[in-house]
Amino acid sequence: MALRRDRSTKIVATVGPASNSPEMLRALFMAGVDVFRLNFSHGTQDGHGEVLARIRALEAETGRPIGVIADLQGPKLRLGRFENNAITFAPGAVLRFDADVERLGSETRVPIPHPDIIEALTLGATVLCDDGKVRLKVVAKGPGWLDAEVISGTRLSNNKGFNIPDVLLPLSPLTEKDRADLTFALDKGVEWIALSFVQRPDDVREARALIGDRAAIMLKMEKPAAVEHLTELVQLADAIMVARGDLGVELSLPEIPAIQKRMIAESRRYARPVIVATQMLESMISAPVPTRAEVSDVATAVYEGADCVMLSAESAAGQYPVEAVSVMDDIIRNVERDPGYRRILDATHGSAGATIGDAVIKAAAQIATAVDAAALVAYTLSGTTGLRAARERPPLPILGITSRIETARRLALSYGVHAVHAPGDIHSFGEMVDKAVRIAVDEGLGVAGDRLAITAGVPFARPGTTNILRVTTIGDTDPPSKHDVEAEVVSSRRVREPA
Repeated sequence: MALRRDRSTKIVATVGPASNSPEMLRALFMAGVDVFRLNFSHGTQDGHGEVLARIRALEAETGRPIGVIADLQGPKLRLGRFENNAITFAPGAVLRFDADVERLGSETRVPIPHPDIIEALTLGATVLCDDGKVRLKVVAKGPGWLDAEVISGTRLSNNKGFNIPDVLLPLSPLTEKDRADLTFALDKGVEWIALSFVQRPDDVREARALIGDRAAIMLKMEKPAAVEHLTELVQLADAIMVARGDLGVELSLPEIPAIQKRMIAESRRYARPVIVATQMLESMISAPVPTRAEVSDVATAVYEGADCVMLSAESAAGQYPVEAVSVMDDIIRNVERDPGYRRILDATHGSAGATIGDAVIKAAAQIATAVDAAALVAYTLSGTTGLRAARERPPLPILGITSRIETARRLALSYGVHAVHAPGDIHSFGEMVDKAVRIAVDEGLGVAGDRLAITAGVPFARPGTTNILRVTTIGDTDPPSKHDVEAEVVSSRRVREPA
């Protein structure tokens, strides 16, 4: 079954009670899902393991690599409990916060089970409770307690979440639960690990030490401190998720569109896939059609050049998960057909890297466009060449050929990449061209007479050696000239790039 999306921007769907059956997973995939997200904030490890097995079975049935994201919960900051389950107050009231969770809270006292956070907070710091519905400012502090004045809001109830936007909190992004979930996900062979609550570059290094090369790391950008370290975090990560929900709690809402644009641009600059997430089609949790504003929101992310747009509760718990995917698919295809879309992408194109591989891919994209090639073929072992090709945002499909199934699954997240798992090594230049032509035809990416721009590396099957470019015509079996082959081999001997 040769399935090829008629679009370049990918779709991520969160799996939940509304979508975890084999039949629904298949329906979502056929409607347009490229990557599934398992949210470890909900459900059990056994439940997620069953869903992953169903996704792998679907992959085998369809013959298409399907990526899976294991989204770790991260630290969840929550209030304690109150005598009457809730308290009410008026703006201007002063509430005392302390870490004595053995005593229930009262009308003037709020327990929080985080003494280290009480210690870290400073005078004037902001405390946000219940997704920002209650805003307070720290006005006094003593050993093990602090007083905060209510700026806005009138009610708090048991176990509501709270946020501290102004202070770098002394917390690891990996709780004991996260470490257990991480071990489970890695043992099951998940391609992507999404980290919540990232504040600083050391948080990524901590996770990388545990994960190694067993999975790629996706950073959920949801803390103001992370925005301050944006460039370094993008460089350290393998992908970025613009988690607008939590960002919108801790930052001013009017700031979010500009931050989203910055994150997309920086991710493209460093060839990192970037997902725009949260409330994209929120109304479709309970309605069969989205609002006009939601359609515009999804379209904006596509116009800005995001690799993926994501559904959360819409597909996990909504009444219309398949319809939500279909609507998102339709929005993307309509935007990508707009002549203005290509002008915007080209105008916002960042500079490429300075390696031989970067230069070869950039040239390949330009040549493929100039000769009206049917596809840009990128042989890739680790996935780096596929990511570089996606960074160029070419106006034609990218055929990513890899002998590693995990690489094919990871590339399912990348803009424009139609990833194909093709086991077996390549031993000659002619074999490379023949294989590219055969796969392009089999996958519906070209017919006799079409041109292909092919990139690969010599020596073959070695990561980080992309150094050759070949333009061929499907049906043209003439081998490259001896001069061409010798020039390419000389180049490969001179250049060695890190994997």
